[in-house]
Amino acid sequence: MSVVLALLSGGFVGFSLGLIGGGGSILATPLLLYVVGVGQPHVAIGTGALAVAVSAMANFSGHWRAGNVRWGNALVFAAFGVVGALGGSTLGKAFDGERLLFLFALLMIAVGLLMLRSGERNGSGRVAAGAPSAPAFTPRLAAVALAVGVASGFFGIGGGFLIVPGLVFATGMPMINAIGTSLFAVGAFGLATAANYALSGLIDWPVAAQYVAGGLIGGWVGMRLACRLAGRKGALDRIFASLIFTVAAYMLYRTSAALT
Repeated sequence: MSVVLALLSGGFVGFSLGLIGGGGSILATPLLLYVVGVGQPHVAIGTGALAVAVSAMANFSGHWRAGNVRWGNALVFAAFGVVGALGGSTLGKAFDGERLLFLFALLMIAVGLLMLRSGERNGSGRVAAGAPSAPAFTPRLAAVALAVGVASGFFGIGGGFLIVPGLVFATGMPMINAIGTSLFAVGAFGLATAANYALSGLIDWPVAAQYVAGGLIGGWVGMRLACRLAGRKGALDRIFASLIFTVAAYMLYRTSAALT
C-alpha cells in the first residue's frame, strides 16, 4: 500500500508541475509525511526535493522543445539560486524538524495567496509572447535568484511559485517563458538540496524512486492537458490554493501540538 501511495502522491506532484509549472512541489513534503508515511521531517524534505527535481527536469524538456525557455536567464537564475539553495538546505538540516514544518506551513499559506493573485491576473496581466528578451544577467535577477534559492533549500521545495513571479519581476518576460524557464531552476535547486541532504543520509531512496516514477507519469499527463486547460488556469490556481490552505491548516495543527 505504501508503494501505491508513493506512486499516487508523486503522480500528483508531477501532474501539477506539468500542467501549471508549480503547485505540486509545495505539497511534496506533507504528502510524504502524512500520506506515504515517512516518519522524519528531514527525510521527507530530502526525499521530496530529489523527486521534485527529477519531475521538474522531465517536464522542462517539453517546454524546451516548445521554445519556451530563455536560456540566458535560466542559467543565471539557476547558478545564483543553487548557491542560495545549498546555504538554505544546510541551515534547514540544523533546524528543529517540527519548527521547520511549522514555518513550512506558513510558507504554504503565502504561496496559496500568491496563487490566488496569479489567478486573478491570469490573461490580462501577461506580457505579449513576442516581447523582446531581457538581458541574461542583471543585479535584480541575481538577487531574486539568491533569495528564492535560500527559501527553496531551507524548506526543501522546488519553489516554482516563487521562481515564476521572481522571473517576471526581474526580467519582464512573458508568463509562458517564465513557466518554462522556472522548471530548469526548480530542477537545479532540488538537486542541490537533495545532494546536501543525501550527504547526511536524509533521503529514503526506495520511496524517492517510487515518487519519481509517479511524477514522470503525472507530468506527462499534465503536459498533455496543459494546452486544453490553459484558459482555465485561474480556476485551477484557486483549486490548488484551496488544497494548499487545507494542508497548511492541518500541518499547523499537528506541529503546534508537537511544539506545545
